[in-house]
Amino acid sequence: MSNLNIKRAVDNIRSGTSVYTPITEVVVNAIQAIEETENSDGLVEIRADRVRQANLDDSAPEINGFTVIDNGVGFTDEHRESFDTLYTAHKIQEGGKGFGRFTCLKYYEDVNYISTYHKDGSFYNRSFSMGKEKEIIVDEGVTPSHENSTGTTVKLSNPIKNFPEKSLPQIARRLVEKLLPYFISDKGCPKVVLAEQDGSDAIVLNEYLGSGIDALIVEVKKANGEFLVESNSLEPGNEFFVQTFKIYSPATSRSRISLVAHRREVTATSLHQYIPEFSEEFFDNAASGERDKDRNFIVVSYVTGSYLDKNVSLERGGFDFPKEKPDMVHYIAQRQIEEKAAIYSQKAVDSDVEDRKSRKISRIEDYVRDNAPWHRQALTKLDYSSIPHNPSPSQIDSVLHQQEYREEARVKGEVRKLLADDNVESLKEKAGEIARQVSDRSKNELAHYISLRKSVLDIFEKSLERGPDGKYSAEDVVHDIIFPVKKDSDQTPFRDHNLWIIDERLNFTEYLSSDKELNGPNSDRPDILAYDKRIGFRGGNEASNPVTIFEFKKPQRDDFVNPSSKEDPVEQIIRYVNQIRKGKYKTPKGRKMQIEQNTPFYGYVICELNQKVEDWLEEIKDFKPLPDRLGYFKHHGSANLYIEVWSWDKALNDARMRNRVFFEKLGIS
Repeated sequence: MSNLNIKRAVDNIRSGTSVYTPITEVVVNAIQAIEETENSDGLVEIRADRVRQANLDDSAPEINGFTVIDNGVGFTDEHRESFDTLYTAHKIQEGGKGFGRFTCLKYYEDVNYISTYHKDGSFYNRSFSMGKEKEIIVDEGVTPSHENSTGTTVKLSNPIKNFPEKSLPQIARRLVEKLLPYFISDKGCPKVVLAEQDGSDAIVLNEYLGSGIDALIVEVKKANGEFLVESNSLEPGNEFFVQTFKIYSPATSRSRISLVAHRREVTATSLHQYIPEFSEEFFDNAASGERDKDRNFIVVSYVTGSYLDKNVSLERGGFDFPKEKPDMVHYIAQRQIEEKAAIYSQKAVDSDVEDRKSRKISRIEDYVRDNAPWHRQALTKLDYSSIPHNPSPSQIDSVLHQQEYREEARVKGEVRKLLADDNVESLKEKAGEIARQVSDRSKNELAHYISLRKSVLDIFEKSLERGPDGKYSAEDVVHDIIFPVKKDSDQTPFRDHNLWIIDERLNFTEYLSSDKELNGPNSDRPDILAYDKRIGFRGGNEASNPVTIFEFKKPQRDDFVNPSSKEDPVEQIIRYVNQIRKGKYKTPKGRKMQIEQNTPFYGYVICELNQKVEDWLEEIKDFKPLPDRLGYFKHHGSANLYIEVWSWDKALNDARMRNRVFFEKLGIS
């Protein structure tokens, strides 16, 4: 008589079990019962019980449970006492934990047993149910039997949650993969059959394993073997054996490593965690050499060993040893075992994996060459196994950035270590190598910067094009590309603007203003319509340093040349220069602008140079054409002001020309 809190025991069952755990638990018990009789005609039948009500769509009815029938030794008195004892040691040699039967109550409301056993020359029937409160065995009855053979029938009824599959072939595939360690055991395995409740549509699970063209599970012997996992422990048990199989038309597309304890699959880890090229299923080749889409398969490696048998958890849903790193108690971690097993798994599809690796490397190198040349140096030290199979550009970028960050951190650490070393000989020996590594990092940054320039010019060119509606870009678009509207020096440091499009020297100027009043609210500034924006820069507040002023006019706009216009960009620049000379403006920090008589001023007007504007510049403003005829210039001696008027095309073409050699060196021209 037992006295347990069965509900609590069931509720405490940890994760790692599934709806298939009770079925495999009962089937394994049935196999062990047959092995105990040494019956050469052992048979385990799994019958699917379905609800009586048919579905409106004529699909198969839901499964309401399973009945497992075996011709094993039956529930003898010894087996009965063991069943009624929590954590019984009765099957400890077979890996029994004395708890597995309770997983049945986690997934099914009712678990019933009917068994015929032999005792003292006679046969008896024993029937009972699993209790749900304090008694493990309830409603027990024992009567003489008219049978002349032993066996047990276990009925799992009323699933707590709907069983996920209806199709017998699907269920059979999952059970085969769970029970495969028994089918391949040296001990042999009795016949295991899955069928409907009336015995129809029978599927022999043993027949899934074979070597012919029609076999659904094929052992790959070249991918089998023994391996050791090194540890600090002197205890025996670090030897493992792996058997690898191709499983055709699998229920999942992910290959895996299955760790087995006492001939039962305990854990299943996706192989792609160790070799990314296993993330997709594989295909056999047809006679034509092309892949045969009807012969898709995954690779499953089953790992056995005494260490696994000794450390399997109570519910057989996991192991007691840690997953990642060994601890003080367990000298081998799960990852160490799986890493070794993955090497054997690859042997099953070596050519396919190598082909996938080659294509992945080409994909990564093509991406870096065409889109991210600043990562070229990182490729030389990249661990390609850290990148998924068929990686997206964002995945490639992410891994390469992490690689560069680790490399930068390593180099900085070496520099700090070197600087702290008082050994002169050590300094001589290491300084050159570390300096080269620092230089490599700088080259990467430069390549990244140049590539960004290429992208900026592509965007700039696009902004000058007419859209499908026949109109040009929104009024602030072009201006914002060169310099953000209404920003100041604190908001827009040199690395965040693109004034290099106009002149490289402007990268090193001290900003004065951009579309902001130079002397507080309501002070003079150009019209706020698009491209009537003024930008002023200066390289330090010294009288000898020049002041540069810009005026932008929207592409295709030429009304500023009309006599009635108040937006003459040349006159606006002259007016700003005269006001600055008279001391009306201060720097953003509130300091007086240092202006002398000889302080140089430069003005740039960037606009559309059509015939109307060109005539205006030559005939009215007395400007001279630049040699390329894409701009005009004039020197205003009284203001010490030099002005150039450019077309938008000139700004773009000149910027491309100045950067062309860098683009070509990076292979992105």
